[in-house]
Amino acid sequence: MTDTKPEARLLNGELWNEFCDALKAAGAQVLAAGVPDDPLTRAEGYRYLTRLLRLGLEKQIEFSDPQHPQFYSLSHETAKIGNDNPDNFYQNCAVDGRHEYRIRGNRGTVDYLSIETKAGSFAGQGDMAPTGHVELADLAVDANGDFELVVSAREHPGNWLPMTEASDNLLVRQTFRDRATEKKAELSIECLDPATDPVLDPATFAAQLEAVVPFVSGTAGLFHQWMQHFAGHINQLPPNDQSMCLRAGGDPAIHYHNSYWQLEPDQALVVEFTPPRECRTWNLQLSNYWMESLDYRYHRVCVNRHNAVLQADGSVRIVIADAAFADAAFADAAPERDWPNWLDTAGHRSGAMLLRYVEARDKPPVSTRVVPLAALRAD
Repeated sequence: MTDTKPEARLLNGELWNEFCDALKAAGAQVLAAGVPDDPLTRAEGYRYLTRLLRLGLEKQIEFSDPQHPQFYSLSHETAKIGNDNPDNFYQNCAVDGRHEYRIRGNRGTVDYLSIETKAGSFAGQGDMAPTGHVELADLAVDANGDFELVVSAREHPGNWLPMTEASDNLLVRQTFRDRATEKKAELSIECLDPATDPVLDPATFAAQLEAVVPFVSGTAGLFHQWMQHFAGHINQLPPNDQSMCLRAGGDPAIHYHNSYWQLEPDQALVVEFTPPRECRTWNLQLSNYWMESLDYRYHRVCVNRHNAVLQADGSVRIVIADAAFADAAFADAAPERDWPNWLDTAGHRSGAMLLRYVEARDKPPVSTRVVPLAALRAD
């Protein structure tokens, strides 16, 4: 009788072959119905799978031990998930709601810091249900900016982040006004009651390896579904279903407007709204079809409360268009120089966009219009 346990299949090579076959099958995500078939989107799709594989290996194998936890990042400059915020520094960590943890940190100078416990992942297109949430304002921080935070299912006095027994991961968001000038918070974590040594166990590794490709295909499949949903309001920015955002790991302090943009090279999308009267911060960002933020290392793809130029009446007007095309078309007077809130589509013809309000009391409506680039001169 054949032994079908993951450890046995690992040791005889079957599990590795299954892993490779499943990864090959994940490539079908790039060719799925509804995915734009232009060369850039298709190439980014395959690159996206390589990035998700890299993240999946880190999440499921390298940083998966909840009794010996370490912070790592599931979204950064070269690997991105779900409209990652260019103004954010993200950190993740494996935990187990049956254990207790202590986070030690220094708050740095970031404007916004939230730490959440969650249960679940995108594997199999599952949910990341929130099980606890704290923000910087909730924490007792000393004059040096240092703090300690207990993370547990059992309530603790002082700084405490709740979990449930089902909690299995942490998500940290640090939001900058200006990445170039602010110092991020420094965090470390320890399990207070570990019961195992950090030694590779074949059975555990087999289970970890089995979880990698479901993370890849589940994440890609989930956000493809989102983009197909957003295709119902292309070039508009209505409020999102906030519960859908929370299930996918969203922050309960953030109000989300997710959508789909689509433009010809000679078109611009003009977005106008009056920012909320009470709001810690807001930003509008551009992403590609795979809901990866466009490359903010080299292009301006995001504008926020702190760097936006407002109109005389307090409203904000943002232009979304291909800056390189505009420079070529209007070499004598490139219009983005006269539109300070210009976001560059960086050679893309379509993708995702997201407007988020952080700790906003009101959520004003957003208007959008597509105009010929030439019209910007007379606007």
